[in-house]
Parts: sequence; C-alpha cells; structure tokens
Amino acid sequence: MKIAIAQINCTVGDLAGNAAKIAEYAQRAKAQGAEILLTPELSLCGYPPEDLLLRSGFFKACATALRSLAQQAQGITLIVGHPHEVGKRRYNAASILRDGDIVATYHKHALPNHSVFDEERYFEHGNEPCLLEMGGVKFGINICADVWHEHAAIRAKQAGAQMLLVLNASPYHFNKQATRYDTIRERIGDTGLAVVYANMVGGQDELVFDGASFVMDDRGELTHQFPAFDEVLGFVEVQDGKLLPGACDSVVKDEAGIYRALCLGVHDYITKNRFPGVLLGLSGGIDSALTLAVAVDALGADKVLAVMMPSPYTAQISIDDSREMVKLLGVRYEELNIAPTFDALQQTLAPMFKGLPADTTEENLQARIRGVLLMALSNKTGSLVLTTGNKSEMTVGYATLYGDMAGGFAVLKDVSKTWVYRLSNWRNTLGRVIPERIITRPPSAELKPDQTDQDSLPPYDVLDAIMACYVEKNMNIAQIVAQGYAETDVLRVVKLVRIAEYKRRQAPVGVRITDRGFGKDWRYPITVRYQDEF
Repeated sequence: MKIAIAQINCTVGDLAGNAAKIAEYAQRAKAQGAEILLTPELSLCGYPPEDLLLRSGFFKACATALRSLAQQAQGITLIVGHPHEVGKRRYNAASILRDGDIVATYHKHALPNHSVFDEERYFEHGNEPCLLEMGGVKFGINICADVWHEHAAIRAKQAGAQMLLVLNASPYHFNKQATRYDTIRERIGDTGLAVVYANMVGGQDELVFDGASFVMDDRGELTHQFPAFDEVLGFVEVQDGKLLPGACDSVVKDEAGIYRALCLGVHDYITKNRFPGVLLGLSGGIDSALTLAVAVDALGADKVLAVMMPSPYTAQISIDDSREMVKLLGVRYEELNIAPTFDALQQTLAPMFKGLPADTTEENLQARIRGVLLMALSNKTGSLVLTTGNKSEMTVGYATLYGDMAGGFAVLKDVSKTWVYRLSNWRNTLGRVIPERIITRPPSAELKPDQTDQDSLPPYDVLDAIMACYVEKNMNIAQIVAQGYAETDVLRVVKLVRIAEYKRRQAPVGVRITDRGFGKDWRYPITVRYQDEF
C-alpha cells in the first residue's frame, strides 16, 4: 500500500482555502495510487490559531468545513488535523475521513505549554488511542508533541498499533531537524514502531514551519527525507507491514537553512496579508544590505523599494555602496536627503535645547526622520516597511523607537550580528549581491562624526556570545563569567537587556530562527525591580 504525505502551507483561518488544498492533494495522491493521505497538525484551520480558539463560532466553522471535506474523501482515506469541540471540551484533534464519513477522531494527549506554545490555554488533554487499519496494517495516530513524550505512543502500541502516523506543526529553529530525529528515535526505542512524520511548511507571523517531513523504520533508520521549506506531496510504500526505502533529500543546515527560513517568513507574511510589496531604508550598512537581499529573494525585485536617506554624517562610500547594491539586485531605488529636515527640527527645538550639549537626542532625530519618511511612503503605496535591526541590537536596546524600529516586519529580529555577517557572506556565494566593502567596513549608525558601533557596545563576537548564554540558554551571570567572559562585559550586557525591555515590547514581529527569540517565547516584565546578581 502507499501512504501520501501532504506537506502543505496552510493559512490560519482560511478554512475554505486550506480544505481546498487538502482536497487537491487528496486527488493527486489518489491518482498516484495512495490509499492514505496524512496532513499536518491543525491543517484545516492553520497553526497556531491562537485566540481564535476562544470563539465558539470558530469551532462551528471548522466542524462545517470538516464535514464538507469528508464528502470529498472518496476512494482515499484522509487524516486531517483540526480543532474539535465536544460539549464544553475543546481538543486539538485529527479525524479519519473516508467516503463521506468522519470515521474516527483522535484527541492530542500532550499539550505543549512552553516556548512559543500555549496549547493548555485552549485545549483539553486527550487520553485515548486511535487506530486506523488499512492494508493489513494497524496505524496509530499521534499529533506533534505526543511523540516528544512516551505516553501517547506507548498507548497506541498497547492498543495494537504497528506503525505511527504523526501530524505535526513543528516550527523551525536552527538545528531543529537533528532534534526531531533524536526524539523520534527515542519513541521508536520505546515502542518498536516505525514513524511517518508529516510536518507543516510556511510562515505564520513570527513562526516558520520548515516541513522536512520524514520517515523512520522500526530500527530508527531514516527511510525517507522530504525537502524542506517547500510544499511537497510525498509517498511512502508499505509492503508486508514494513517500510520500503525511498528517497532522502539532504537536510538543509546552517546558513542555508536560516536564510531560507527568513525568505519564507518574509514571503508568507507579505503575501498572506496581501501587501503589494515592501520598502526599507538602505544605509550602506550590512544589516539593511542583508534585509534587502532577503526581501528580493523572497518576493522578487519588482516588489521591493530601497530608500537611501543620507544625513550630514552619512559617508559617501555608504551612498556609493547602496547604489551598487541596488544595481546588482535590480530593485527600485530612491534617495531622500534628510539634512534640510534635520536642520529645520534643530531650529524648531533650539529654544528648548538652549545651553544643553548635543547627545543621543540629535542622533535619534535623524533616525526618526527616516522612520517618518518610510512610513509616509508605506501609507501612500500600501507597501510594508521592513525594519533592518538585528537581534544583537534588540538585546541591548541599540535601536531608536519610532526611528529605525518603525515598520511592520523585522526580518533580522532573531538574527545576531555574527550571523548577519555569516549569512551575508553565504548569500554572496550564490551570486554576488552585497558589495564586499559593506561586509568588511566597521559597522556604524552614522549619526555623528566618525561613529562606530563599538564606541558604545562590546565587540559583537563578545556581545553575541553573552547574549546567547543569557537570552537563549537562560544562564546566570556566574555561569556566563565561568565561560571565560569578562565580568564587566557580562554585567553590562545583562543590564542593557533589562532596561531595553520596553523597546522590544514595541518592536514589530519578526522571523524566529533560534529556540529563544524576542517574541512569543520571551515574556519578561517591563516594570521590574529584580536584578540578576553575580
């Protein structure tokens, strides 16, 4: 028999669109001889639907869409993820659809309530196994987090399952696939059951689902690895209850994986929200250069506008490098000189600032002028402003509210400065799009004479390492110092993290590529007296 995997890109709340896509994949799978089509977790409504799950009307609409989809399940068995309401109880569910009927429904046992997950807010725990018998094989159904714990898989085994079919909406972060492999091998060790793992693909707000569906036999050997970051209709053959080996795509790793995640996140945020295009401020620096490259690769040059807004402190080489880059990428480009506006604002404020020395106020004025101009262009054209700040800057507050933070989507929000350099160099190996001088020049905000980032920040390799320890690994100050970092640097970074929380809370959503980004999985208070001590 043949099992089909629908590795599909679902849109949250688009019940008709998602159902139509599932039906289309079912027809294609049936035409190629498949008897079962396995879809991702909550594929009918998209994942995560968040507080839509607090609305009874949403469950009713999902139930109607499921019944309609069941009518289209003719000659093939569908396993479809959906929210399910039973009386006053609500479940993350998977239903078996066949020949117009909803044959059975499974309720997810393990409800993750950590990191970006908040399922206990919405769902009840299931506790019963669900089996599907086809072609002489009894298949147990699990949903995503079920296989990260042993209980649901063991219950399926005890009920007679000979193989597991697992629906997943497992979001991407760096090196996630290796963790999935390890986890599934643990479940196989517990149960002796082969696993067919179908994962969602696509961007949903800050999350990116990388797909990369796979199959492992009852010894934990990989028999199928499907492509990452693309929609795929994959096939798995079972003979005499055993998996037949299939094709194994290479796992997308390191810079390639992160870059593709950024592109997919940008593409789906813009297209699913129906923006006609994007625009961004191009500074001649590496952050805006990488953001521009991602935007063009994600959307096409015709949907991107780059705007250079020189101030009195902008170096000519920054302008020259920006002009070169837009020619390399073929994007629309404008230059708006902000010097007259800057002068006018300083004159307006002069009576209030009389006798006070120049400081970051004047620097921030320049950033905010640029923010106003970009937002005006956004309002006039309907295109979304992409912000260009990186995770290192967001960690320590090296960003201006209503200035370079103004915009609708933060492409590099979870990308450290170190990774910005790595990704820029990697992108140029595919074809030179970022001028070398942008990569090799010392980074600078260019808001005062001869300014560099390291005037007010530790070196980025040090900052990023401390940030990774404190933000991503939750290490305390003593543990970080024990890693070999200077106590003064650690204390300084930790203090900056604490006092910049109010800025991060106002930052736009952005792509998550680590297992701890400044989004759904970072929930620190703004008003707080506690301070980490050495």
